[in-house]
Amino acid sequence: MTSLSALGFGPDEEALYELLVDHSPATLDQLFAAWPRADLVPLLAALEARGLLSSSPGPPARYAAVAPEVALDVLLLAAERDLLLVRERARELEEVFQERARKRTPPVVVEVVTGRRAVEQRHAQIQRAARQQLRCLSKPPYFDPLGSVTAQRELLERGVTSRMIYERDFVARAGALWRIEAMVEAGQQARVLPALPMKSYVVDDRLALLLLRHEPPDAPAALVIHPSGLLEALIRLFEGLWQRALPLGGLAPSDHDPPRDDARLVALLLSGLTDEAIARQLGVSSRTAERRIAGLMARLGARTRFQAGVQAARSKERGGAS
Repeated sequence: MTSLSALGFGPDEEALYELLVDHSPATLDQLFAAWPRADLVPLLAALEARGLLSSSPGPPARYAAVAPEVALDVLLLAAERDLLLVRERARELEEVFQERARKRTPPVVVEVVTGRRAVEQRHAQIQRAARQQLRCLSKPPYFDPLGSVTAQRELLERGVTSRMIYERDFVARAGALWRIEAMVEAGQQARVLPALPMKSYVVDDRLALLLLRHEPPDAPAALVIHPSGLLEALIRLFEGLWQRALPLGGLAPSDHDPPRDDARLVALLLSGLTDEAIARQLGVSSRTAERRIAGLMARLGARTRFQAGVQAARSKERGGAS
């Protein structure tokens, strides 16, 4: 169940309002029978002040919930106006910050961030700051996977283009293929390379986060790169790697898809995993994996496993079935 905390409701206020929605109208005695707490009257007063309930004088006095569509829409509109003002203020502060940075000698190009908590905080901030595009080189250290998935989904839902190049070792991890598959189906563009030179995030063409080290685990370090030649170099590096990387787009469903297991097999072949690693990812025995690989190679007339993966991926890009 989604919380109303974003509108400033505490859990008790939300629970009492839900009770009123279900029991309106109700007297104070009836409400106290369902909510036998000393804070009932103050909470009722707080909800009435925010326009979520109405009361009649009685006797006995009765309390009724205002229709959520009306009451909450008013609060939502107010919150949206406040957010617009905050966004405008943030733009003003950013302009001042960038102007001051440009005037410094030498200009501020790089921020150094140290400590796990600080690095994770900037990592989350930078991901969510994307407006048009996020480019990512994915290799260790891996932050909170659930938090990262949530942030990526939020970006995709906002229409932000997300391009991710995964290092092969990540694809070999237990459960990684399924996570990549879910993100590809959500709209992420995913590719894979045997190895990546660094872990980095580039937001639009205006900001980047570059991880410097991840050992020891409690003392990572990162660089935040502002508009500069260095940022342009990171963008060019990503684009060059993107051209070399092999697509994992065969995981996403379409009318021309081969069976899902074949699509997963193609992705794993492109990743260059061993038969044993492929078997683990597919949840089958090594012999079954070998048989499926041989069958795919035979259907495609491929001489090597890698060639089979490339041919299948190219076939999908042309819109044909393999």
